Amino acid sequence: MAQQEADARNALAAANAKVAALARELRYEGSTDPQVLENSARDVIRRIGTGIFELGGYLLLLKEACAHGEFLPALERLGLGADAAQRYMAISKRFANTATSRHLESIGMSKLVELLPLDNEQLDELTEHGQTGELALDDVATMSVKELRAAVRQARHDTDYAAEQLQKERQRADKAEKKLRGRVPVVVPLDERIAPFHEEIGKRQSLIERAVQAHREATQALEAWWTAEVTSAEGYDPMAPAPLPRAVALVALTLQDGLNRLAQMVGVAQHEFDLAFGDDLADERQHLMQLPDAGTQDA
Repeated sequence: MAQQEADARNALAAANAKVAALARELRYEGSTDPQVLENSARDVIRRIGTGIFELGGYLLLLKEACAHGEFLPALERLGLGADAAQRYMAISKRFANTATSRHLESIGMSKLVELLPLDNEQLDELTEHGQTGELALDDVATMSVKELRAAVRQARHDTDYAAEQLQKERQRADKAEKKLRGRVPVVVPLDERIAPFHEEIGKRQSLIERAVQAHREATQALEAWWTAEVTSAEGYDPMAPAPLPRAVALVALTLQDGLNRLAQMVGVAQHEFDLAFGDDLADERQHLMQLPDAGTQDA
């Protein structure tokens, strides 16, 4: 047991010696406690992220302040290539507001560049709500640059598609509204609109009159036939009664029933008509009766 403790102390001492040697090599004079080193590294990461936005801001101002042709020489003096400077400026300009930069300062320049294609609404959703579409802010830190590029491309595609569908829907709505506004209603004169009713009533009246006339003719024909039967019978006595035989009476009853049903239907139709139009037509009928030729028309 004592040997194990001794071995552990020796191993720890050797490790501390290596850390101390590396610290001297790096000219580091601070604490080598692991927790202190982790906190220090986190602070530097934050300052590096902040530095990206600060550098981009300085370059934007420098470009604006330089006379024509002086900006590129200034970049050369700073040891920056034009492409790199352009990326720093694009990042600072795109992510200029404090809330956005605070959320994104730790992900590094390469991933910030990949986020540039996001529009303002998507960027606000990502930083304020933690997600835009299928792209989550928590996943950005763990994604590779290639994976992030693909995710941003998909997010832009989804947004563009939704915007395109919305635009098409608005165009369809505008077209329908213009068509509705431009449509001039066709006003058909009242006489033309009522004409089909007048024509149909005339046809039905003709059918009714033919039916009633057919009943009258049937009555007249039955009467003429029975008269002929009676007067042509042997021993005919014009003064003697001639009772109807049952067979003839049944035919007459059938004809009478038809006339009664017809009269009943006419009565019902007349009642319904009076309910619908009787009051409205009272004055009109009186006016027609006062016309000079009204008597002739009624006849």
